[in-house]
Amino acid sequence: MSYVQILIHAVVRTYNSEPTLPTGEKVEFLYREMWGIIKKQKGYLYRINSMPDHVHLLFTFPPTIALSDFMQALKSSSSKIIKTVDGFENFKAWSEGYAALSKSIEDKDKIVKYIINQQEHHKRLTFKEEYEIFIKKMGKEFDERDWNR
Repeated sequence: MSYVQILIHAVVRTYNSEPTLPTGEKVEFLYREMWGIIKKQKGYLYRINSMPDHVHLLFTFPPTIALSDFMQALKSSSSKIIKTVDGFENFKAWSEGYAALSKSIEDKDKIVKYIINQQEHHKRLTFKEEYEIFIKKMGKEFDERDWNR
């Protein structure tokens, strides 16, 4: 038997990073749907939280599926469902891409706390600033053209 643990911290933006996600109890529907989609793909969701223009997720997924396929299923399935639900009338779509960073299981608790504290975190930092930092942690250069897709 093989033992594999692939832990991913992903950020999914709304289309054009527009603030189209509800807050409060309404957004809980999105969390339940994304949790169900992840579970259906044999993944495990450790934590999810959002702001009106993006969602942070910490999850594992099986080594038998490509991360791009996993994320495509998550984005397309959740988009179709939430567009039909009260509270998501302003939601158009997810952005074209996503940001995902593999993490060590030893970092799990630290990332969970970071995701839980999104509302506090964004009192000090804009989402665009946070996203650029996230991309730079990957050793990548942030391309301004990607922000409006």
